[in-house]
Order: sequence, then structure tokens, then C-alpha cells
Amino acid sequence: MNPRLFTKDRPITDPHKPPFVIPAGTQVVSRVEIQDASGARLHPHGAVGIVVKSPADATHSYRVRFPDGFEASLKRTEIEVRKASPREALATAGKEIAEGDLFECVIYRVVIGSRAYGLDHEGSDTDRRGIYLPPADRHWSLFGVPEQLENDATQECYWELQKFVTMALKANPNVLECLWSPLVEKAEPVAQDLLAMRDAFLSKMIYQTYNGYVISQFRKLEQDLRNRETFRWKHAMHLIRLLLSGVTALREGRVPVRVEEHRERLLAIRHGKTEWAEVDAWRVQLHKEFDAAFASTSLPDRPDYEKVNDFLIRARRSAL
Repeated sequence: MNPRLFTKDRPITDPHKPPFVIPAGTQVVSRVEIQDASGARLHPHGAVGIVVKSPADATHSYRVRFPDGFEASLKRTEIEVRKASPREALATAGKEIAEGDLFECVIYRVVIGSRAYGLDHEGSDTDRRGIYLPPADRHWSLFGVPEQLENDATQECYWELQKFVTMALKANPNVLECLWSPLVEKAEPVAQDLLAMRDAFLSKMIYQTYNGYVISQFRKLEQDLRNRETFRWKHAMHLIRLLLSGVTALREGRVPVRVEEHRERLLAIRHGKTEWAEVDAWRVQLHKEFDAAFASTSLPDRPDYEKVNDFLIRARRSAL
């Protein structure tokens, strides 16, 4: 298993992202020993200097001046920002301690995506999402715990319990669907308690959050149409699916996951068998239904924060 550990929704390290260019005037720490032209040691590994000249990009060298006035040309991999150094060291130490075994703390696992929607085909991936509840000593430790565990090889992602309920309270569609997925593979007693109170997460916030997702996706589709005269029909299908889900959530107080009677029409969009004008007309119609559902919904203005907070405290105590 090769999990990735995340903090604040970003990976601790991202080998695919090029390092940023450190601006002049920044204090840095050397990762190598500083030597003069003859090879004599002038400064040890860990010496502090200041960047006096930055390169145009991260592939060239920096000019770093040390307290005695000596200047050295150092590559980006040979220096690190002084203020970030302790934070990076702490994150690295925490990653080494947390690696792997936190997957044993998963309390809730469901299948989401096309298989849960009923839109799958023979080659569809099986995407799993869920929750993990770390032991109290790990949660209270100096290193803390990652907000998210990922295993790309198995298409799995698990949120730490507090992160999960916080996103659910904000009406994050992907998280709410986890609570209503019909394909539950694992639910420990704590997770069963959460499912029993999942209505506490539903509120009128669904209208704002779902609209935000749909508007953002629609803007991307329009941009692709302008720039490339094409787009991914799968994205258009999910835009419609999300609007359908939002309408039902406001009307009926539940988050529908399986598409049921809309399956064939949604698949026609996915396979590009529906004209864009027809798709867009359906979108506009659903927006009107969404507005009407919002105006008449019986959902509260806000989710039940107190109930969810009480649950979280009980769950934390169970991890002692």
C-alpha cells in the first residue's frame, strides 16, 4: 500500500510540482557544506544566509550571501527557506510515523462514483471513500494526523472524522453522497451512529453549495466550447446529475445517489448522443426547479451544529 498523507487538503510533499522561486532578501538554510574555490570548508551544512540574487526560474542557481560576506552559487535543491525549515522537518517526521498504519483506523467505507450512481459499465473504476478515526494519542501528538489518506492504486480516499463532518456541514456534495451511498462496505458502530443522524447535515446550504459547483462546472464547459469547440461529455452529465440531486435533497430531505429513472437520459449525454442545446435547456429547467425547491423546502436554514458537535466529542472519547 502506498498511501499519501494530506494536511489542509494538500499533500505534505508533491514531487510533481516544481519548487517556487525564492525571492531576493529571503533568509535560507544551506543543505550542503559551503566551500571556497579550493575546496576548503567555509560554512557547515545548515548555515544561514540571505538570497541576494534569484534566478529567472527554479532550474538555475541562486546567489546566497553568508554573514562573513562570502557569496556562493547554490541550486534550489541545496537551500531551503529558513522559516519553512522547522515546519518541513516536523511534517516529514510526522509522515514517517503515520505512514500506512492509519488505514487500519478506517471506520466507514463506501463505494461512490458511477457504480453507486448506477451509471457504471464493464470498465468502470471502483472508487471508495470514507472516514478514519485515529487513536487519541496519535491525534493529540506533536505531529497530529493528516486530514486525508489516499491510495491511488486502489482508488481510495478517507477523511479524518472531523474533516469529514466539517465538509458535510458545508453541504459538500461528494461528502454528502458518502452518507447516502447504497454501497456500504464497512460501518463500525461509530459510523452507524453517524448514519443514524445524517439528516443533521441537511440544510438550505445545499442550494448555495450545489449551485456553486454547477456554475463552476458550466463555466468550464463553456470555456472548452469556445476554445476547443468540444468538451468532456462526462462532465456535462455530472452537471445535470448534481442539479437533479440538489432538487431532490431540498424537496425530500435526502440525497439521492442512484439516478434511477434518469439513467438512460444521463448516459445519452455521457456518450455524446444528445445535442448540447438540449443539455443546456435541461440545465436551465433544472435551475428553475432548484430555485422553486429552495423557496418551498422544509429544510432548516443551517445544519444541526450542536448535534454534530456532540457526536464528534463522543467519537473522540471512543478513541481513547
